[in-house]
Amino acid sequence: MEFGKVQDPNHINFLLPPDHPMTDELLKELSTHPKDELRIHVGATRWRIKEWVGTVYPKKTKEKDFLSQYVRQFNTIELNAMWYNLQPIEVIEKWAGLADKGFRYCPKFSNTISHELQLHGAEKDTGLFIDHMRHFGETLGASFLQLSDGFGPDRTALLHSYLRRLPRDFRTCVELRQESWFERKGHQSTWDTFRELGIGAVITDTSGRRDVMHMRLTAPVAFIRWVSNSGHSTDHLRIEAWAERIGDWVKRGLREVYFFVHSHDETYTPPLVAYVIDQLNKTCRTNLQPPKMHHEDEARPLTLF
Repeated sequence: MEFGKVQDPNHINFLLPPDHPMTDELLKELSTHPKDELRIHVGATRWRIKEWVGTVYPKKTKEKDFLSQYVRQFNTIELNAMWYNLQPIEVIEKWAGLADKGFRYCPKFSNTISHELQLHGAEKDTGLFIDHMRHFGETLGASFLQLSDGFGPDRTALLHSYLRRLPRDFRTCVELRQESWFERKGHQSTWDTFRELGIGAVITDTSGRRDVMHMRLTAPVAFIRWVSNSGHSTDHLRIEAWAERIGDWVKRGLREVYFFVHSHDETYTPPLVAYVIDQLNKTCRTNLQPPKMHHEDEARPLTLF
């Protein structure tokens, strides 16, 4: 992820902001509900990473088999592939069939919807996207709509109208990027609309855009896009802070979390995912399994097609 990338992270204040009052309100409400099963998902953003052969994937794994190995190692993926190219239904069903019932695909809304049409006149494309995503069946997690950097509060009415037309049973989170959304005052109607519709607000933790860490939970799901600095000394400290915050949210009633690790150098992603899992197991009292590093004598991979 190039969004918010900096050359030197040493001058960045990585302290997590306090929770927004909206988060406190949501968690107070959730605390009165019966507790559902805790679902925490930690993963990466791609599976086609050749550098993982011999570590995350067994030696000699062919590229066509990468996904079959990925779903063994992680329990979710931020499915950016759908942003670039809406896959045929038969491909989606094959992908779904590779994963067990605990795995979750989190597709990104197509770029034709979010960036080309900018939500205007996007009903047909949105219907097609949703219809295709439903073929993931029980492996479908929260889908996320990333608005462009230029999509600002001047299009509030368009955004609200678009979100109100989404099916209520299609779980969606929205990533706002334009700086004006995060001004200290104003735009409360948009966050309130998210809350009313049960739409989550994506929280992005990236070095050069600290404003997008708005710390608002607008629905009973946390969707966190965390961008590492590829082994910088602060990466582990940042993960520890997030694990503490998520642990607090879980104690107060949150039952669904997605945490996606982005790295400019993907060789750092698996060990960072493992560290996220280690810390969340401590703060949330879970038993998530970290990625297992393979060795040359391990079993041959499954075949995807």
